[in-house]
Amino acid sequence: MGKVTGFLEIDRQDRKYAPASDRIRHYREFVLPLSESSTKDQASRCMNCGIPYCHNGCPVNNQIPDWNDLVYRGDWEEACRNLHSTNNFPEVTGRICPAPCEASCTLNIEDTPVTIKTIECSIVDRGWKEGWIKPEVPKKKTGKKIAIVGSGPAGMAAAQQLARAGHDVHLYEKNAKAGGLMRYGIPDFKMEKHYLERRAEQMKAEGVTFHFNSHIGVNVPVDDIVAGHDAVVLAGGAELPRDLTVPGRELGGVHFAMEFLPQQNRRVSGEPIGTNEPVLASGKHVVVIGGGDTGSDCIGTSVRQGALSVTQLEIMPQPPVKENKLLSWPDWPLKLRTSSSHEEGAERDFAVNSVECVGEDGHITALKCVRVDNKFQPIPGTEFDLKADLVLLAMGFVAPVATGMIEKLGLELDPRKNVKADTVHYKASREKIFACGDMRRGQSLVVWAIREGRQCARSVDLFLMGETLLPR
Repeated sequence: MGKVTGFLEIDRQDRKYAPASDRIRHYREFVLPLSESSTKDQASRCMNCGIPYCHNGCPVNNQIPDWNDLVYRGDWEEACRNLHSTNNFPEVTGRICPAPCEASCTLNIEDTPVTIKTIECSIVDRGWKEGWIKPEVPKKKTGKKIAIVGSGPAGMAAAQQLARAGHDVHLYEKNAKAGGLMRYGIPDFKMEKHYLERRAEQMKAEGVTFHFNSHIGVNVPVDDIVAGHDAVVLAGGAELPRDLTVPGRELGGVHFAMEFLPQQNRRVSGEPIGTNEPVLASGKHVVVIGGGDTGSDCIGTSVRQGALSVTQLEIMPQPPVKENKLLSWPDWPLKLRTSSSHEEGAERDFAVNSVECVGEDGHITALKCVRVDNKFQPIPGTEFDLKADLVLLAMGFVAPVATGMIEKLGLELDPRKNVKADTVHYKASREKIFACGDMRRGQSLVVWAIREGRQCARSVDLFLMGETLLPR
């Protein structure tokens, strides 16, 4: 259980950031890792609770107390093996997961949770450095051929699990490289993309065949995919963004976040941005509508591009700085969260609704706003204008894009327009079709996508073979 009195003797210490004045000059990661001795000290703080509530918070069922103890005792290789037994991509979750496990930690009752996310990242980074992470090639092939549509975290997790079970796995991705939103939505300053390249190479060695620039239902016929495979897994994500339906929405300079963020990621990687017009924040007054992680990513990217100002608007009221532990713990609390991007120079305003985009010569120049009450009704006399040369809509995603693949497959949808499938079998309404990740559950976290990809892989293996050894 780590050091019995560790949580009493050792203060919480987490990774720090490089100074904002330095990090905004580039798109590289800027988190400063802890030393090996400091990481072991932090792992020793784990109490190995009688009921480990961190398991409540972790969707992939990481055995957190176990690998905390292994790190404390210096058995890093076994910690790496244990970590990978539940999580295919801990280098991703160790960087971009919001760490609901830490919110559930018993020590979070007094705001000093174990630095689980930092320890996780240290384990996997050391595993790669030491060469402990190798392709796990199956000893025999099953002769079954599986198509997986979408190479985001759900698709990649399902593909890796099924390839290790001996199936012939074909992963279809509409973009030029693997990763889905991990590659095209997450800025490089939060996670550099060589981690994804490294995993893709591991998966190729394990038998996964990648098909890039293959948009199923657009340039690849759906019927060919269904007819040519023994099972099809839909893991294409929920990419239909929530729109701003106000006068002036059609003006130039008003863009979805996912028109903006992927372009910069492609610039960093040297990939062409495509035929769309360049969307840049350089020298502009930027307004980001939406207070979540996507909005935060838009802020950090805008600052690095040289925006004159960045303002983030949220229609919800400002949450409390500190949660009431007696009401929230061990669940994920509602509280004010300040990201590294917010610290780099952004104004935040809450309980604000955007009511009109105003422009000149077809391009936006200002955003008309009004303050709202707790029922989101406008408060008379609180109207105001914000100067805006670029407005980025980061209000979340409502559902998968139905036109194309889903429509042509004729699949049943749930009330939220996601592909209907349960969390036991992950079977869609058509024979040999499965669905997982955001395409099934709606917009969610990368860690939930990994979980669903793994569980879906188990269901597919059971469906094809009548038995399975893949973990749930």
